[in-house]
Amino acid sequence: MSLIIKNLCVNHGSIEAIHDLSFKVEPGELVAIIGANGAGKTTLLRTLSSLKSPASGSATWDDSDILNKKPEDLVRQGILHVSDGKTVIPELTVKENLSLGGLWRKDKQDVALATNEVLDLFPILSERASQRADTLSGGERQMLAIGRALIARPKLLLLDEPSLGLAPLIIDQIFSAIKALRNRLGLTVLLVEQNAMGALGIADRGIIINLGKLVAEAKAKDLINDPGLSAAYLGF
Repeated sequence: MSLIIKNLCVNHGSIEAIHDLSFKVEPGELVAIIGANGAGKTTLLRTLSSLKSPASGSATWDDSDILNKKPEDLVRQGILHVSDGKTVIPELTVKENLSLGGLWRKDKQDVALATNEVLDLFPILSERASQRADTLSGGERQMLAIGRALIARPKLLLLDEPSLGLAPLIIDQIFSAIKALRNRLGLTVLLVEQNAMGALGIADRGIIINLGKLVAEAKAKDLINDPGLSAAYLGF
């Protein structure tokens, strides 16, 4: 299953947030979308998860159009969008938040199995199972948001700024977990990040966008080693 984006344009009123963007994500690939604030990264993920409508262009997953669909239908297709740790429901416990990931799934035995896998991946969530989500740290909320998505058994995971606002040690844990998930489950991952080094450090390939336009696309290690791109767009 491939994610194929062709000539995508998205507007914010009179402002063109994404302009003629085209790229492909291969099955099982981890691709990092890099760019500064205002580059169009979050707009891209919101469009792919049907939270925003495009002006033109197309996006397909497994040869099926995914634009302008109901978000719940995309979940059933295996497409999960994790915006950030704030997406957890604060008044529910960790256990209750996780249970929402399997709410629509009929195979409750596999839901239980997936839940145990998440707790193995993020042991702190097991320790915090009875706590309300609003008592968790930022890193723990991010783990909870990712864990809830995993219980839905996604095939394509759209991650928006998972490191935002987190301490360096927690960022390392989150990035390590994302890479481990891809390797263990064969997930296809589109990772949007401002933390260029962290994202490219775990990605197979990187795509740099600036003001909604594609600037560069290459293997992650090649982007890191390109001094011109590093200075202009990656912040190092």
